[in-house]
Amino acid sequence: MSQFHITFKEPTPNRVLIADDDPVMTHLLTTILKQQQCESVVASDGREAYRILQADSRFRAAILDMSMPFLEGLDLIHYMRSEKRLMRIPIMMITAETDIKLMSDSFSAGATAFLPKPFTVEQLEGAIRMLIGNRKPVKRSN
Repeated sequence: MSQFHITFKEPTPNRVLIADDDPVMTHLLTTILKQQQCESVVASDGREAYRILQADSRFRAAILDMSMPFLEGLDLIHYMRSEKRLMRIPIMMITAETDIKLMSDSFSAGATAFLPKPFTVEQLEGAIRMLIGNRKPVKRSN
């Protein structure tokens, strides 16, 4: 008689695409997302983010910088909103640009949230919680 052994894997964290050419910003975003039990997939420019999205659409959310090499954040939003498999992904646009019109352009293109730089860590945490569905981080005991 054979014996079956069933093991249950921990659920994988929610995946969030980060597209930003600033390594300090990607580190900050990755750290905060990790606190929210999310896995970060980082693209250092718009073209790399585009390639990632073409290969894999399984993202809980996307955080895009407005100004990146090769492909701007608004162009990525337009691409994501034109692809049926990417339409459902909430998008937060972040930018250091000071043109107030960029906020309305972002929302018109399909962004879910807009966060101008500089911002506080608390503002970023709140925006990320809103973006991924208002989930609170789970406190882990040591």
